[in-house]
Amino acid sequence: MASLNVGSLGEYLREQRRTAQLSLRQLADAAGVSNPYLSQIERGLRKPSAEVLQQVAKALRISAETLYVRAGILDERDRDELETRAVILADPSINERQKAVLLQIYESFRKENGFETEDGAVTEDTDVEGPRTADGSVADPPSH
Repeated sequence: MASLNVGSLGEYLREQRRTAQLSLRQLADAAGVSNPYLSQIERGLRKPSAEVLQQVAKALRISAETLYVRAGILDERDRDELETRAVILADPSINERQKAVLLQIYESFRKENGFETEDGAVTEDTDVEGPRTADGSVADPPSH
C-alpha cells in the first residue's frame, strides 16, 4: 500500500499512545476501532475520518482538534479558536449566560483584529488610531 500524507499524524498518535502507556490493542479497544486499522493509521497507510480521530483523541485524553490539524482536516488558526471556545464552554466556575457573554466578547475582539468570523467572512482591521476625517486622515484628538 502506498503511504498517504498522514505520516506525521501516525507518528504523533504512536507517540501519544506510548506516552499514555497503552498497547495498540488497548487503544484500539478504548477508541472502538479495529487493531489492524489503528496500526495502519499509525504507519501512515490510512487516513482516518474526523469521527475516528475524535474517538482516538477521547481514548488518549488529548484534544481532537490537535489530531484534526495533524490530519489536515483543520487549519491551525481554526484549532486555536476552537480550543479557546471549548475552554470557555467547559469552565464550571461560570454560568451559561456568562459563557455566552464571554464568547460574544471574544468574537468581537477577533472581528476587531481582522480575523474570520464564525460564518467565514474575513473582516478588515479596525483603526485603533482614532476617527477618520472625510479625506481619510486621522482626526486630531479632542483637546481637554
